[in-house]
Amino acid sequence: MPSTYSRSPAYQPKQAEKYKISRSKIELFMQCPRCFWLDARLKIKRPSSPPFNINKAIDELLKKEFDYYREKGLPHPVMTDNMLSAIPYSHEDLNKWRANFTGVGYLDEATNLYIFGAVDDVWVEDDELIVVDYKATAKNSEVSIDSDWQISYKRQMEVYQWLLRQNGFKVSSVGYFLYTNAKLDLDNFQDKLEFRTKLIPYKGDDTWIAPTLRQIKAVLESDDLPRVGDAIMGGVCEFCSYAKARTELTLKEITKSDKKLKKDLVKAITKI
Repeated sequence: MPSTYSRSPAYQPKQAEKYKISRSKIELFMQCPRCFWLDARLKIKRPSSPPFNINKAIDELLKKEFDYYREKGLPHPVMTDNMLSAIPYSHEDLNKWRANFTGVGYLDEATNLYIFGAVDDVWVEDDELIVVDYKATAKNSEVSIDSDWQISYKRQMEVYQWLLRQNGFKVSSVGYFLYTNAKLDLDNFQDKLEFRTKLIPYKGDDTWIAPTLRQIKAVLESDDLPRVGDAIMGGVCEFCSYAKARTELTLKEITKSDKKLKKDLVKAITKI
């Protein structure tokens, strides 16, 4: 199957069967409704980037590290260092919650959309669950979540908090980003990286999710192309911009000898 097509079935307007929407697809919609519609309705996906295998390795090692303390019912040192009375949360479904294709799931009956997302970790403090998300980078400056593009991190946290709440859990509004930064100021490599890890609190607000699901449902039901969204780093969606520019160039080449065809096609493309 070509890489431009996903494995899940396309959404059919008025379908009775529930439609699965991952946390990352909600983020896609927030960034660009058109890219979301093309993915969901026509299975035309954005070109994918190579996997971040070093980040994946860090995630797996952090999970093993916190699982060690989870099994013992003890706080991890990062918790005590940050004056938290939390411990890693134990639950029979934790491995399911952390698996990419299952995650924490909930059927929103108002839209018949099944929302799911895989958490990195869950802690517990005073009978409240705490959502924890691992992040990794390598830069000279101090890590933070203050950049405009990191709104995607915050929405990610809020979706996880919302999902756990919909499943009946008491969830703290404050989650944490466990942000680890590879040191670039060392003299050599010697087959190892050293990291500085920072625990960053974030108070989530999930009130945007329910109205967004209604908007997603409306877009899914429509046969009209939605608006072009924004690139994560700012400006117009780079995927839509590239697609339009390439289409215009292609049409220019194939209509050089046919003025009427060129006129009709230019007229059509200006509506896109």
